Amino acid sequence: MTKRSYEIDQMISAKAIAARVEDLAREITAHYEGTEKLVVVGLLRGSFIFIADLVREIGLPVEVDFLEASSYGDAMQSSREVRILKDLRGEVAGRDVLVVEDIVDTGFTLSHVTALLRSRGPKRLEVCALLDKPSRREVDMKATWTGFTIPDEFVVGYGIDFAQSNRNLPYIGKVRFTEDT
Repeated sequence: MTKRSYEIDQMISAKAIAARVEDLAREITAHYEGTEKLVVVGLLRGSFIFIADLVREIGLPVEVDFLEASSYGDAMQSSREVRILKDLRGEVAGRDVLVVEDIVDTGFTLSHVTALLRSRGPKRLEVCALLDKPSRREVDMKATWTGFTIPDEFVVGYGIDFAQSNRNLPYIGKVRFTEDT
């Protein structure tokens, strides 16, 4: 009987991530300069580590809220059906909003979420994504700020999971599947 297992090869180091988060925070701070309070909306669950590091570096008053959307479940491929599992607690109407996403892949989830939030009338709405996989894009969706552009690889770490595992890795790793006999 063949058993499928996997190994993880480091793709982006913790040090490179930390440096890029600082750069992104500087750009975001400059963009939203003068805002009364920036509402930072983290898309759960994959963005939780990224959002925590990012908001600590943003030099503005921030309010953090979370929205959970899913189009993957425990699968490796998007179902293209986006479900909102947890909505925001606060209001975004008339406010400056920054959506923080772990990875822009097909674009379905982010497109759905940004349309939902725009319908609620924010003053400004921008997106910051840690990772971008443009080769997989099926919906015309692009983040305002991107940490890293990556090839079409299945990745884990720094909050990103595979079947709820490996979120705690301090780096982004590429999953390499192996067949055990």
